[in-house]
Formats: sequence, structure tokens, C-alpha cells
Amino acid sequence: MLPQTRTKEGMPLIETEEAARRLARAISSDLSLYNEDKILAGIRDDNLFDALSEEIEEGRALYKSRVSSDLYSKNFYDRAIVDILVKHKGHVKSKLW
Repeated sequence: MLPQTRTKEGMPLIETEEAARRLARAISSDLSLYNEDKILAGIRDDNLFDALSEEIEEGRALYKSRVSSDLYSKNFYDRAIVDILVKHKGHVKSKLW
């Protein structure tokens, strides 16, 4: 059995697509939970990604530090951001739709 790759913090590096998707969705869900007002305003004002740029990038850095580079390049984090922060807020009036 090969030794498991570890992050700088000593945590096992995520090396399966399923686990990488789960982590991306968990981070995105936390962003949604803790930034609801900013998200709603960002959707209404059509500047969601600007309004949450700091939080999204912080989440991206966490995600990148926990998954293998092959999985990071598959874009699961950005997909989760759209699925959770945008698609779940389709009921909010916006210039976008």
C-alpha cells in the first residue's frame, strides 16, 4: 500500500472525485449559510461574484489545499459555487433572469 499524500497541515489529501465534490459543496454551503444577505444583495444588484470575491477566494484556497492538483483542475469548486450560490436563489428578483 502506498503512503497517503498529506496537506501541509498533515491532513490526507483528497484524491477521489466524490470526496472532492463533497468538499466543494460543503465549502459552498458554508459560504451560503454565513453570507446570505450578501448573496441576496449580490443577485439583486447583479454583482454577486464581486460582492463575495474575498469569501469565494478564501474557500477556493481551502479547497485547493485539500485536493490533489488533478482534481483541482476539474473545476468542482466553481461548479459548486454556481449550484449553491446561484441556482438555489432563483426565486430572488434579479436583472439576470
